[in-house]
Amino acid sequence: MDKSTAAAELGNEKKKFKRDRSPCSPSRVLHLRQIPNHATEAEIISLGLPFGKVTNLLRLKGKNQAFLEMASEEVAVTMVNHYTSSIPYLRSQPVYIEYSNHKELKTDNLPNQARTQAALQGVNAMQSGSLAFTGAFAAEGGVLPGQGSILRIIIEDLFYPVTLEVLYQVFSKFGSVLKIVTFTKNNQFQVLLQYAEPMHAYYAKMALDGQNIYATCCTLRIDFSKLTSLKVRYNNDKSRDFTRLDLPSGDIQPVLDPSIAAFGTQNFLFPSYAGAAGFAPPLGFAQDAGLSVPAVPPALGSLAVMSPAVPGQMTIPGVTGAPVNSVLLVSNLNPEVITPYGLFILFGVYGDVHRVKIMFKKKEKALVQMADAVQAQIAINYLNGQRLYGRVLHTTFSKHQIVQLPREGHEDQGLTKDYSNSPLHRYKKPGSKNFQNIFPPSATLHLSNIPPSATVDNLKNLFTSTGSTVKAFKFFQRDCKMALIQLGSVEEAVHALIELHNHDLGENHHLRVSFSKSTI
Repeated sequence: MDKSTAAAELGNEKKKFKRDRSPCSPSRVLHLRQIPNHATEAEIISLGLPFGKVTNLLRLKGKNQAFLEMASEEVAVTMVNHYTSSIPYLRSQPVYIEYSNHKELKTDNLPNQARTQAALQGVNAMQSGSLAFTGAFAAEGGVLPGQGSILRIIIEDLFYPVTLEVLYQVFSKFGSVLKIVTFTKNNQFQVLLQYAEPMHAYYAKMALDGQNIYATCCTLRIDFSKLTSLKVRYNNDKSRDFTRLDLPSGDIQPVLDPSIAAFGTQNFLFPSYAGAAGFAPPLGFAQDAGLSVPAVPPALGSLAVMSPAVPGQMTIPGVTGAPVNSVLLVSNLNPEVITPYGLFILFGVYGDVHRVKIMFKKKEKALVQMADAVQAQIAINYLNGQRLYGRVLHTTFSKHQIVQLPREGHEDQGLTKDYSNSPLHRYKKPGSKNFQNIFPPSATLHLSNIPPSATVDNLKNLFTSTGSTVKAFKFFQRDCKMALIQLGSVEEAVHALIELHNHDLGENHHLRVSFSKSTI
């Protein structure tokens, strides 16, 4: 059955449904109809994930129906409003969503709820990282839906050009995008996009399949690719490897229309959401849902693609592709604690920081100049929304193209520092392994360059001295120069990294600290 036929049938189903019952008032419990028999509980739950926390599910498999309980009535209203104009699909079959007469679900005494509870527990354990959610899917069949982290995307009704940068902005809302390759096949513009984790790809497919990038055109058709990894040879306007900033641009020169680089807030995906610039918070979770998702980098601020004012032409002046600026504006800093060196170390995890300037009159703001625009974009991707010294960082591109040093004879109280020639740059060597080990801030830190004389207690005490709670520690079996240490929270780990990266451990060994993707 094609989608047009399915949509027509769904329309008939809606009419029949409305004749059978009177409209329900808004409720946090939603009634779902026409659910395919072979759809999993996790897939049903995923319909609600872009909008907020899912607190319960009752499936009536014999009737192809389900009741989905959201964390709040507001979240449920947002979800119903969105799916009223954009039909959701499960396994290529349309699903109809309506408010339920129930105000809550009581399923404690019902049989056969084990799989449902496993999936729900996985969602509620997201603050522990992606492994818990992966475990929930495993409980339903042993593998993640789609079984891969690479999406194949076909863009239909390509009325306006879709750049690689636009694709990055759209898909990075749902997780860490590692690589993108664009090409034309069978007269269709197609994309292969690789995420860091299969569940990121799954979320993106569930939320974006069938959506329009621009109002009424550039429709996304998304499937899982059979490929296990993308090989990118060049970083240019056709392909990009965000883990290999050292790749050459090749012989292909950018062919972007100079006017196609406008970013605004109108007529973009999910315009009814209440988050920044019309977007929901990272991964679509509502801010009051009680979930933190450290395994998924925060959303990229207010960047969104504006609908053109004149059909056929982008009229907003700009640059030949974004990102183009290497200077970041960092705000909501704690002025009592933050220093230029602290920002240098933290942002240096995601690129080589050349200059840092804390504003003289507004010390809760700072400018951070990265080595290039791609590194600046990566820093935004991972650090926007991160907690630092009790505050949530806001990180975006600055209007400035360079951080100016103080003029000679002008004292700025040491608020501006030049780190252009710092030996602590992580990415100055082409092909360095550091390019392949860029991860979100996490409670587990990777330690290296440890001297042979250092003991477990030595290193535990060192981190405890920074105010951290050490939960676990493990030396690498094959290399005692490296170890993993798990602290009490992501914020604790961020503080410890700032204080202890390059710490002198003696014997000509300076500690190297990075965020780890592993747990102990």
